Amino acid sequence: MKILVVADQPARALWDFFDPERVAGVDLIISCGDLPTGYLDFLVTMIHCPLFYVRGNHDGIYDRNPPLGCIDIDDKVYDYKGVRMLGLGGSMRYKPGKDMYTEAEMRRRIRKLSGQIALKGGFDILVTHAPAKGLGDMEDLPHRGFECFNDLMDKYHPAYMLHGHVHQEYGHFQRSREHSSGVRVVNGCGYCILELGDDAHPPYGKTGSPMYDFYVSLKEWKKKPHRIR
Repeated sequence: MKILVVADQPARALWDFFDPERVAGVDLIISCGDLPTGYLDFLVTMIHCPLFYVRGNHDGIYDRNPPLGCIDIDDKVYDYKGVRMLGLGGSMRYKPGKDMYTEAEMRRRIRKLSGQIALKGGFDILVTHAPAKGLGDMEDLPHRGFECFNDLMDKYHPAYMLHGHVHQEYGHFQRSREHSSGVRVVNGCGYCILELGDDAHPPYGKTGSPMYDFYVSLKEWKKKPHRIR
């Protein structure tokens, strides 16, 4: 599966100088936050594939003007054709306001998702705005990462963690890093394209979670035409 990851800064190569060949074969788009709604509207329209997003700490406008045709996965485990995405947007809290969290608040969000994670047998991509602590974050409070993201990766071993928030011009930028658990951590600032192999996630409806796999099989059965005798 070919994934376009975007975050923080609209890429001129994707907007001002859009070229369909540059995004040929992209199966889905994941936004890691802090992007204008018009930009996400444009991408989902021009690339003709689903766009999933979490909110950054500057995305308050989404309350009034959410990205059209895009899917909000904040505080959800969303299954797209067998790829399970866990969304946890926002940054470390550095002032009063929305889409910012203390370490304790982010841990509470994760605890509330424990049922969804268990039901779906884990997740394959952790989608955040902020980085994990000690892995591409910075020392100042606004750009400090969350320790609980490290705990999630240690426990569930997804294929990828995707984030933004630390821009390329900050002088601390590295596109890809490897977590101690083996998870590939990617900073999506601007844009990048990833290839997610079939071996990086279970087949759709084959998660090993009996209740969820039964639900998927029943949903797929209902889609099929059935002859009434």
